[in-house]
Amino acid sequence: MTSVWDDLDLLLDSPSSLTVTSNTRGTVKDYPNFKVQEDVDALRKAIEGLGTTEKTLVKVLTQRSSAQRQLIAQAYEKATGRKLVDDLEGDTRGDFEDLLVALVTPPDLYDCQEFIKAIKGAGTTESMLTEIFASRSNRQIKALSEAYLKETGREMLSDLKSEVSGDYGKALLILAEGKRDESTNVDKAKAKADAKALYEAGEKKWGTDEAKFVDILCHRSVPQLRQTLVEYKNISKKTLQESIESEMSGDLEELLVAVVKCVKSVPAYMAEKLFKSMKGAGTTESVLTRTIVSRSEVDLLDIRAEYKKLFGTTLYSQLESEVSGDYGDALKKLCGQDD
Repeated sequence: MTSVWDDLDLLLDSPSSLTVTSNTRGTVKDYPNFKVQEDVDALRKAIEGLGTTEKTLVKVLTQRSSAQRQLIAQAYEKATGRKLVDDLEGDTRGDFEDLLVALVTPPDLYDCQEFIKAIKGAGTTESMLTEIFASRSNRQIKALSEAYLKETGREMLSDLKSEVSGDYGKALLILAEGKRDESTNVDKAKAKADAKALYEAGEKKWGTDEAKFVDILCHRSVPQLRQTLVEYKNISKKTLQESIESEMSGDLEELLVAVVKCVKSVPAYMAEKLFKSMKGAGTTESVLTRTIVSRSEVDLLDIRAEYKKLFGTTLYSQLESEVSGDYGDALKKLCGQDD
C-alpha cells in the first residue's frame, strides 16, 4: 500500500485537486438535452404514483449535474408546492435516501451538513473533520464556511474551536481558515530548510516538536510542500509520512498523514478511503456516499484511475460486488464504468 505514497519523482509536475480551479475531471457533467420540465414530470410520476419508481429517480438524479439538479428542485417546488428533498425523504429509505438527498443538495451546503454531523452529538467525529479539511481547496473551505454561517447564523471557526483541542485542534483550525498559500512558485532553498527543520523537530530529536510540523504542513503551498517532501527524503532516507507515522499518534498523526497524502494526490487519498470503506466485514455506506457524491464533479475520473493502480481492480467492479439494490445502481451510475 505504501508504493503510491513513496513515488516522489513524478510528484512535482502532476496536477493537484487542491489547487485546480476548473473541475473537468468529474464523471458527472451537464446533461446535454436537459429539459427541466420533463425531468420534473418524470420525478412527480415516480414519487406521486402508486409505489415509488426508484429506477426513474436514479436515472434522472444521477445523470444531471449539480447545477441542473438545483434547477429541477426549484421547478419541482414551484409545480407542487413541496420541496423535492422532503418528498425524497418521505418516499425512500436508508442509504438510498441519503444518497438522493445528497444529490439534490448544493455541494457547499452538503459539505456543511457533513461538517455539522461531525461536530454535533456526543463526541466529535475527528476522522470526518480530518478528511474534510485535509482534502478541500481554499475555495471549497470558504464556501463551506459561508454555507455554515447561512445555515446556523454562527461562525464555523468559532464552533470548531469549541470542539477540538491540543495540537490536533491547532492544525485543524489553521486548515479550516482556508488560507493555505496558493502561489505556484517553488523556493528550493526554503523547501530544503523546511525539510531540515522537520527532520530536526522529529526524527533527530528526543520527543517531537509537533508545532513545527503543524506550521509547515498547514501553511505552505502544495507545490512548495511537494518539493519539501522530496528534500525530506534526501535528508532522512525515510519519507515524511513514515516519519510522522513513527513519531506521532492519534488524531494529529491521522491529520498530518492525510495532509501529506492530499498534497501528493487527493484522488489517491480518496481512492484509499473508498477501498477502506468496502474492505472487511460490512461496508461503510456513509463514506461511500460522501466521497462519490462530493467528488463526482471534481476528480472522480482520477480517483477511478488511482483506485485501479492501487488495488488492481476497478472501482466499478468493487461497487458491483459490495453494494446492491437501488443504492448500488445509483452509485455505479455516478461512478461510471472504466473505458
